[in-house]
Amino acid sequence: MLFLVPTPIGNLDDITLRALTVLKEVDYILAEDTRTSGKLLKHHSVENKLRSFHTHNEHRITAQVIEDLSSGMSVAMVSDAGTPGISDPAFLLVRACHEAGITVSCLPGATALIPAVVMSGFPMERFHYEGFLPHKKGRKTRWELIAKDIETVVLYESPHRLLKFLKEADQYLAPGRMIAVVREISKMHESVHRGTAVELLQFFAENPSKVKGEIVVVLERI
Repeated sequence: MLFLVPTPIGNLDDITLRALTVLKEVDYILAEDTRTSGKLLKHHSVENKLRSFHTHNEHRITAQVIEDLSSGMSVAMVSDAGTPGISDPAFLLVRACHEAGITVSCLPGATALIPAVVMSGFPMERFHYEGFLPHKKGRKTRWELIAKDIETVVLYESPHRLLKFLKEADQYLAPGRMIAVVREISKMHESVHRGTAVELLQFFAENPSKVKGEIVVVLERI
């Protein structure tokens, strides 16, 4: 069986007891970054083999993992933070498992998506998850589609591109549409900043120390 195991997005204690049990009992663990996952395992006294599995080697590694699973092994997959497959590697391996008749189980656990929507204070009966915008090609097209989306929209963004994102939001979104920038979920400096694109641009320009860490952006429903 392949286990997709969510890992903490901030506080290392935000992990379930079942997740720790699985990480201890599988034959080995696939990790997006073995150094990052190694710190988590050490923190929880989990001793197991880590193997690298990321966007640059997943095509090459998947066949070997499928062979191991087909032979009766159990494997866990973790990303650096959150649930594997949500803007992180997993899709190719999960699809290959289904094609090979191998059982896949995704444990419930941490993801930045839901806490950010809840903390934004925007309506969440329905929302659209956009993930990361393309860096260049296709970015304008995505913005044009988002601008027409009447539901709450959730995006991930790098702190290095936050100001660019807010300038584009001011360009494409309807005037007055509220935005929530949710930072460092579950960490010491967790914060939520709400305002229009113009207001947030001014705030973050005047407070560059706040443009750091893991960021989730939530756009208000129209």
